[in-house]
Amino acid sequence: MAKIIAMMNQKGGVGKTTSSVNLAACLAVAEKRTLLIDLDPQGNGSISIGLAKDTFAQKNIYHALIGQIPIKEAIYHSELPCFDICPSDNNLAGAEIELVSLIARESKLKNAFRTIEKDYDYIIIDCPPSLGLLTVNALNAAHSYIIPMQTEYLAMEGLAQLLNTVKIIRASLNPDLELDGILLTMFDSRSGLHKQVANEIKTHFGDVVFNTIIPRNVKLAECPSFGKPVILYDIESKGSEAYLALAKELILKERFKNSGSSKQEETPAATEEDEIMNMIPSLENINFDEMTVEQ
Repeated sequence: MAKIIAMMNQKGGVGKTTSSVNLAACLAVAEKRTLLIDLDPQGNGSISIGLAKDTFAQKNIYHALIGQIPIKEAIYHSELPCFDICPSDNNLAGAEIELVSLIARESKLKNAFRTIEKDYDYIIIDCPPSLGLLTVNALNAAHSYIIPMQTEYLAMEGLAQLLNTVKIIRASLNPDLELDGILLTMFDSRSGLHKQVANEIKTHFGDVVFNTIIPRNVKLAECPSFGKPVILYDIESKGSEAYLALAKELILKERFKNSGSSKQEETPAATEEDEIMNMIPSLENINFDEMTVEQ
């Protein structure tokens, strides 16, 4: 049975699609059968895999969500043997409106997954940069979620709103939804500001933050234009090394949890968002004016 993970943050430009594509590719390299769901109407995840838009214009996640086709018909293979993708295009933007009048509109994606869950080890959902009906569908269908976050102060903006949305989903739709962790992205090791913000976030949020930090890397920026995940574009790059480490950390974390000795068992999952939101005000005490940027 697949572990379904939603990659979500309503703030755009935080490396959400980059993380979805490259984490999925690295899981596939680890011989985990992986499916990437591109749930963003911009379709950047689909382009990053190298799919031509005309090949999936008539069969993509939009058509599966509104019930025109089974989701299996909207799945395409990538260059990697264990890596499939369910693409999207700008028609998906209309799904927000079309789903409103449908019965059980929050469960369309969850219901679609029932026919494919046994075919994969991991399903990664690249959510849109909003907290609308598409994201609600993703959180209702997911077992867990990851929050990509830049190592900048403004990245904290909206975190409380995001976690409140998760609490509502838990209370009304998906009580088993868990937080896999906060993923620090676009980290510039030359910047004193980035270093100090990363340290402060790790200090305040502790084990909630992944040990792996995704660097700001030119290869990560280049590879989408070549239609390849970074592991196929330049396996020796810092970006490739980081996402391989993230995939390993996620696999080991899941294995550790399934063994029955996970630290997460000590704290009920339902209190995770409350604990994080209680930590957010304490970050206001950080004196960012004293932080310097190394040249």
